[in-house]
Amino acid sequence: MPKFDTVIKDGTIIDGLRTARYKGDIGIVDGKIAAIGNINTDTADKVIDAEGKIVAPGIIDLHTHYDSQIYWDPWCSISGWHGVTSVVIGNCGFGFAPCKPEDQDRSMQTMTRNEAVPYESMKAGMPWDWETFPEFLDSIDRTPKGVNVLSYMPLNPLMHYVMGLPAAKERGANEEELAEMKRLLNEGLDAGACGFSAQLAPAEIEPQRDHDGTLMITNTMQKSDLMALAGVLRDQGRGFIQCIGASRELTEEMAEVSGRPIIYNVLAPLTDQHGTPMMDYKDAIRWLEDCNKRGLRVHAQSMSVENDYQYTLEDWNLFDTHDVWREVLMGTPEERIKKLSDPENRRRIREFCKDGWRSLAFDDDLIIGVTYHPDQTELEGMTIGELAKERNCTLVDAFLDVSLKDDLKTIFVTSPRPVADEILRDIITSDSAVPGLSDGGAHTKFQTLGRYPTDLLSNLIRDRGLTTLEEAHWRLSTFSAMAAGIQDRGFLKEGAPADILVYDFDKLHVGEVEKAYDFPAGAWRLVQRPHGYEHILVNGVETFTNGECTGATPGQLLRFGNAR
Repeated sequence: MPKFDTVIKDGTIIDGLRTARYKGDIGIVDGKIAAIGNINTDTADKVIDAEGKIVAPGIIDLHTHYDSQIYWDPWCSISGWHGVTSVVIGNCGFGFAPCKPEDQDRSMQTMTRNEAVPYESMKAGMPWDWETFPEFLDSIDRTPKGVNVLSYMPLNPLMHYVMGLPAAKERGANEEELAEMKRLLNEGLDAGACGFSAQLAPAEIEPQRDHDGTLMITNTMQKSDLMALAGVLRDQGRGFIQCIGASRELTEEMAEVSGRPIIYNVLAPLTDQHGTPMMDYKDAIRWLEDCNKRGLRVHAQSMSVENDYQYTLEDWNLFDTHDVWREVLMGTPEERIKKLSDPENRRRIREFCKDGWRSLAFDDDLIIGVTYHPDQTELEGMTIGELAKERNCTLVDAFLDVSLKDDLKTIFVTSPRPVADEILRDIITSDSAVPGLSDGGAHTKFQTLGRYPTDLLSNLIRDRGLTTLEEAHWRLSTFSAMAAGIQDRGFLKEGAPADILVYDFDKLHVGEVEKAYDFPAGAWRLVQRPHGYEHILVNGVETFTNGECTGATPGQLLRFGNAR
């Protein structure tokens, strides 16, 4: 009789392969699924009773920025709380390797501005025991992990390392520099990188800036340099490219030159995760379908969760597309207060907004959530549009007056923007759509998009019936794994690693937004906890039981898409 480390007994199995659900048992030995069927538990060291519960593969989150957080939070929360068992880091061209010792501080400052990762937490929590990209992977490998980790080689640090600043932002690479970048990219791929990533939007639509307000390196890089690096993937015959902000034409050219898949961000009904308005989603789906028919493998990450923000002007950086807003929101809170209090700056902002400029995070419906000045408590719950009307002032003045009286601590909350079922159904079931875009580890003071797996399963599938649970788990796990080049997981079958969720479908839901002071150096973040996950296993070891972390760190570095 076989001996099992763990048996998950009598669950409703959804295997991630679009197989119709069935009742059965899963036996685990040495971190892998050894048997699926009707299993005798007499020789099992541990039995998990899954009667009436869904048993499904762990979720793969392709778009995260846990490059630093993994060092102080092995479970990569909030993603790890919401059923994610594997994450991909190094997205959007941002990361920390390669990096010369003298550039470490500059690298953290950059990440603070463009992805709003707290500088003080990075300073306190990162070991910086690497310089090259292979050394960075080795560092991640020996770091305790509660999830599996796969990494892109991001192009911003690569180009900075080879060309230096400001040259990398001002010109194309010369022959020697390009040869060195290609050599280092080959070295990174040989060490286990899954490909490379880049932020490629033009200046007029790019909200994510460097710490000094200038564009990132990849926003200004020469197309010839980009295509030369794409050619490295063709020569290697492996890897893929993640890009954000690229035009359709540029995306197609990268796919043609590389011969490899492209992860395109983002397919969304209204705006992307940074609040940038998106193209018509139906037109985007038609384009994606056409690309794949022509042999250009382009997958779009889809955004199904409501893109809402809670923010203060102490930390907010997602108005950086616009010169006047970027100038006044640079620097410390004290510096911001001084600039926002300047009459000339106020006039410039009013002038910019006079033609009706609005964004996801600034419009008439923006809610005054929490204010701390005793004279303003009656304003909580009002919109800035209502306040502007009451005070007979501009929207800008209503917005800034409230915030300045609170020393920029006022919490503003974006109003809900419900999306019709038929639109969401089109997006989450598109043949080219990979769900996700959590931005996990980034913008932690503004948003909690890492809740997307729980929201999709409970809200879109159970409550709204937009597709089947079998289809949802295929997209959340197996299709995501296929798109990322992850070869050995994302599904439940014998021989696969035991990355497994056991959850109560009826009770599954996302909790309220909370403020957590759990980052190094006392930095806070916004979190939303899930309810309904009874057991989360990574490589056969339980990391969460009924929402409580076990402290186990069975995660592995996935080099070339596999644990080795």
